[in-house]
Amino acid sequence: MHPVTAEVTERIIERSRETRAGYLAGVETARAAGTGRAKLSCANWAHAFAAESDADKKTLRDPTAPNIGIVSAYNDMLSAHQPLERFPAIIKAAAREMGAAAQFAGGVPAMCDGVTQGRPGMELSLFSRDVIAMATAVALTHDAFDAALLLGVCDKIVPGLTIGALAFGHLPVIFVPAGPMTSGISNGQKAKVRALYAQGQATREELLDSEMASYHGPGTCTFYGTANSNQMMMEMMGLHLPGSAFVHPNTPLRDALVAAASRRAVEIRDGTNAYAPMGQVVDEKSLVNALAGLLATGGSTNHTLHLIAMGRAAGVQLTWEDFDDLSRVTPLLARVYPNGTEDVNAFQAAGGMAFVVRQLLDAGLAHDDVMTVAGPGLRRYQTEPFLEDGKLTWREGPAASLNADILRPVDNPFHAQGGLRLLNGALGRAVMKTSAVKAQDLTVEAPAIVFEDQDALQAAYHRGELNRDFIAVVRFQGPRANGMPELHNLTPPLGVLLDKGFKVALVTDGRMSGASGKVPAAIHVTPEAADGGALAYVRNGDVIRVDALKGTLEIKVDEHELRARPRAACPPSGPGYGRELFGMMRRAASTADTGACSLFEAA
Repeated sequence: MHPVTAEVTERIIERSRETRAGYLAGVETARAAGTGRAKLSCANWAHAFAAESDADKKTLRDPTAPNIGIVSAYNDMLSAHQPLERFPAIIKAAAREMGAAAQFAGGVPAMCDGVTQGRPGMELSLFSRDVIAMATAVALTHDAFDAALLLGVCDKIVPGLTIGALAFGHLPVIFVPAGPMTSGISNGQKAKVRALYAQGQATREELLDSEMASYHGPGTCTFYGTANSNQMMMEMMGLHLPGSAFVHPNTPLRDALVAAASRRAVEIRDGTNAYAPMGQVVDEKSLVNALAGLLATGGSTNHTLHLIAMGRAAGVQLTWEDFDDLSRVTPLLARVYPNGTEDVNAFQAAGGMAFVVRQLLDAGLAHDDVMTVAGPGLRRYQTEPFLEDGKLTWREGPAASLNADILRPVDNPFHAQGGLRLLNGALGRAVMKTSAVKAQDLTVEAPAIVFEDQDALQAAYHRGELNRDFIAVVRFQGPRANGMPELHNLTPPLGVLLDKGFKVALVTDGRMSGASGKVPAAIHVTPEAADGGALAYVRNGDVIRVDALKGTLEIKVDEHELRARPRAACPPSGPGYGRELFGMMRRAASTADTGACSLFEAA
């Protein structure tokens, strides 16, 4: 192992010793209690399969026959989730081949950040993760299953499913993805039209034509944002079948992988030699593997929240310092839009996850000695699936990159360090995605212009007031203020100003998109303004310095003078769009650096 990876892993293990032991004790208690349906009364159990076919009823009344629970985030508004509509039938047919049954245990909500960007509904987005976790628990709490298959792909859905399923850590759990849509217009062309529209040089019709040519069919959006980062992490954590992440939907190979996940869930249930409970698959080492993959591929900053929350659900305590220390030794191996010009399909063609896994293991930057749903060892994930005479099998993935403009080996990376940096200073703690930021923009010192929301910044831009060097402070965007919406709509105007040669950066207690690009942004600032953070005291003209090279976030105002100022008042979260229903989650939310989660006791 690389000495830093080994040291960080060991300190996570030590830090988590008590909480992890408590979690595993609960897992063992649930396992020792035996299969749930064996404890159900005849009336209880009859309710559980009253609507099944006669053949499935015959299977299900046998207390030794396996039963697989399906939890799905299907809806046909999310392109990535629309293919999930077909999956339950495939899963059930494959289970029957194994002498087992599969039942649709429950659905979970799945909102599309792409639809709600810049809209009031985005204030529900982060906490939809916590709702999904609870909905997953509701689905599985019938205690009628030997294993579970989780169907979900996008931003908050996979972390929510993970958190919820970890409450049933005695069950084997396999994630079943849908895969990316085929490539549309080039990402460069899409970005160009967005920039033209931001400058008033393209019409709304032209912009819509461009967006529809990009987001054009079933499957995950092809840029490398949170959704595709989720899929990468599920591979690195051993919760997918190997190579499942980036196979297109509605293809024979994808259908074969769905069926194989069903069969594998039967094979790894309790009572078999291959038993692989989720609570053992997700541990300190597998979480470090997920983090290594995130850093090596320039993945989503949203996972500085989600990975911490997922870890807490398994009794593992991750910190932003762990992210930062591993980022300093994990080279950037991939450039996928917006960190590069090509999309996730080109990444897959260049070698994909099989290549990344091989490189990280060979360099000692990831752990091989982990349990996975495919069997012991992460090396299994340097293989890729294919069909041979219609039968699913796996072969070794490419040992060399097939396109060095997209994917590179550890000894010739795009950058010697990963794509995330922790910032500390008088303004608090923040994270910054550096993988797409030019070297000259990693340090910005300029006067602050303070905004209470993203709409105010947009309005100032359109009035022509921002053609200068400045640091945009967009505050009261944290989890306790308004649910921590993404501020992705700020990227086009700030990007235009950057292209004009101005020194521009963003400092916010909110989030940026998982596809954050070239604009330097200190995000997730904690303590947030609504919780007494220094951002609540910043005024227009205060000089702020964002320095990703030194890892600092400073304000050129004496701390006593800063805190002597009147504190800005947090605007109330607006009515409508369901926001009224999430007040308790905002009040219960933990800080960004502990996962911005409403489901756990305060750290």
